[in-house]
Amino acid sequence: MLISIPPQPAMHQNFMPIAYYKGEFIPFENANLSIATHALHYGTGAFGGLRGIPDPTNPSTILLFRLDRHSKRLSQSAKFLHYDLPADKILWAIEEFVRQNKPTKSFYIRPFVYTSDLGIAPRLHSVEKSFFIYGLEMGDYLSQEGVACRISSWVRQEDRSLPLRGKIAGAYITSSLAKTEAVESGFDEAIMMNSQGKVSEASGMNVFLVRNGTLITPGFEQDILEGITRDSILTIARDQGIPIETRPVDKTELFIADEVFLSGTAAKIAPVSKIENYTLGSDRPVTNLLRDTLTAIVENREPAYADWVHKIAL
Repeated sequence: MLISIPPQPAMHQNFMPIAYYKGEFIPFENANLSIATHALHYGTGAFGGLRGIPDPTNPSTILLFRLDRHSKRLSQSAKFLHYDLPADKILWAIEEFVRQNKPTKSFYIRPFVYTSDLGIAPRLHSVEKSFFIYGLEMGDYLSQEGVACRISSWVRQEDRSLPLRGKIAGAYITSSLAKTEAVESGFDEAIMMNSQGKVSEASGMNVFLVRNGTLITPGFEQDILEGITRDSILTIARDQGIPIETRPVDKTELFIADEVFLSGTAAKIAPVSKIENYTLGSDRPVTNLLRDTLTAIVENREPAYADWVHKIAL
């Protein structure tokens, strides 16, 4: 006898009602994958993530932060899957996705490219690829008062073993292990070292520190993701006249830094208050300046950065 089980609501998430799936806009609850989907078994997918808000001065307009850069990065990530997905197609789909959903609160969009064939052979050739988008309402991903971090026992992958210039889904098993290890040991977030023992990144965020007024962050050669928020912060800092160093960072530098913060699309700029058993100072002038400026840009209150804000009329 077959037992029919009604669909269960998503737990603790306010998903947007419409998804983009197989070239169509359909109800989110109807956008389902087969259990035999290739990407589910092999991590052969790549994703993006971007935030949007209703314009504070005109709620009938939606503001997306650096949509062009996000679309380009996902298109580049798709190339690692042998999938030719032009950035302009991604951009168009995200624009229409927003119009279909008409969001009224701060939200997060997750576009995803993946091997959609059904099968068991691990490969990227001669396998169907596809692209979907969904979204959800999202406030602060991490506390804006300060997060506690531990140094993870899990090591960030190397670019010679995974294409770290893309947000490849399979790579995030390490992030998941690191995040859970941190939370289950009493911390909020993990900071991972690379195979050379240098600071790489957090579970899904880039790492910055401030020493003697200089903003420091690991360079691309430290096996980090080319973060779009990271790039934005470095640009803002240069424009503000803040000295910058992109270089290898030792673990011990984090313990004695004047300020440490994490950056990412979901996290935005999240100050770090503690690393392992080292408590950091609560005076964060550089972090606060960068965070306030980034917030003003996202809300389209900084004319000098108007080209970073993509407007969509509903």
